[in-house]
Amino acid sequence: MNSPFTLSPKRGGTIGTQISKPAIPAYGGLQRSEWQLVSEHQLAPGSHLVTARRGYLHHGIYVGGGQVVHYAGLANGLRRGPVEEVPLARFTRGQCVWVRSSSAPDFDCGEVIRRAFSRVGEDCYRLLTNNCEHFCEWCLRGEPRSFQVEALLAGPGRALHVAVRSIAQLFAVPGRIDLDPARSAGANNR
Repeated sequence: MNSPFTLSPKRGGTIGTQISKPAIPAYGGLQRSEWQLVSEHQLAPGSHLVTARRGYLHHGIYVGGGQVVHYAGLANGLRRGPVEEVPLARFTRGQCVWVRSSSAPDFDCGEVIRRAFSRVGEDCYRLLTNNCEHFCEWCLRGEPRSFQVEALLAGPGRALHVAVRSIAQLFAVPGRIDLDPARSAGANNR
C-alpha cells in the first residue's frame, strides 16, 4: 500500500525521521520555511494541516486518532460541503500533508480541537469569506483569515488570471490543454 505520508531528505541529508522543508510555493506572505512535511506518526493533535488540491491548498485541523476536521467546501466538486470530521487519508486524497508551523496558536491544542468540533455540521461555506483556511485560522487564532484569498485579491490582474485558469482546469481534457503549474509559475516571475 502506498502511503500519502512521506519524508524527503533535508539538503545534504538522508531520509529518516527528520522533517524536511517541502517544495511548495509561498503564498499570501507565507514562506516555505513556515511549512513542514510530516508523516502520520508525527502529527500532533491541534495541528493545522495542508494538502494540495488542483489549483489550491486545502486546510484542516488534525484532531487525533487519524481524524481531521475540515470545511469540505468545494473539496468534493462544485457542490459545497459542511464542516466535517474525516479520516486523514480521505482528507489528503493520496497527496502529501504539511503542517503549517509559522506561529504558535493562540489556544492550547485542546481548545483548538474543541473549537474545530464546535463547528462540525456548519454548512455556510463561502469561497472568499468562509473557506477551509478561514476555518483553520479561526480554530487556531480566533480570527477567520485566508492567506490564499488575500493573495488572490492582492491584484486584480492576478485575480483574473487565477479565475480564468481555475475555470480552464475545471473543463480541461488531460493532454489537450497545458496547465502545468511549474511553467505558469515561471511565466508569472517575468
